[in-house]
Amino acid sequence: MVKGFKDAKEKGIFCARVARGKKAYDLILLELKGFPVLTDYFLICSGRSDRQVQTIAQEIERKMAQWGHHPLGVEGMGEGRWVLLDYDDLVVHVFYEPVRTYYDLEGLWIEAPRIPLEDEGLDFQEEG
Repeated sequence: MVKGFKDAKEKGIFCARVARGKKAYDLILLELKGFPVLTDYFLICSGRSDRQVQTIAQEIERKMAQWGHHPLGVEGMGEGRWVLLDYDDLVVHVFYEPVRTYYDLEGLWIEAPRIPLEDEGLDFQEEG
């Protein structure tokens, strides 16, 4: 693990805090360990416009870089409808809400345990 985080879960909580600081809402951290995927966690959150989605993703990328973490890949930044930041053991999905509803990642991964972000001191389930 690169400096700053003891594990991928802690990295996901950090990214959730950064996203919340840019007014992301309906944040969910899914644990995917034991599932046939190439990551341990998904962080899913929403923005109210394509510009806000871009801003949330850019801030996560900037703050993670300060800790020495750079994404293996970034998809969708130009459009701002669904930005994916791949940090290997954590994949961050920042959605424009209608796109999030359409793809329904939470529904696809309904059996994945949810990490209770409320325990981290913020209301991450705020309604849009």
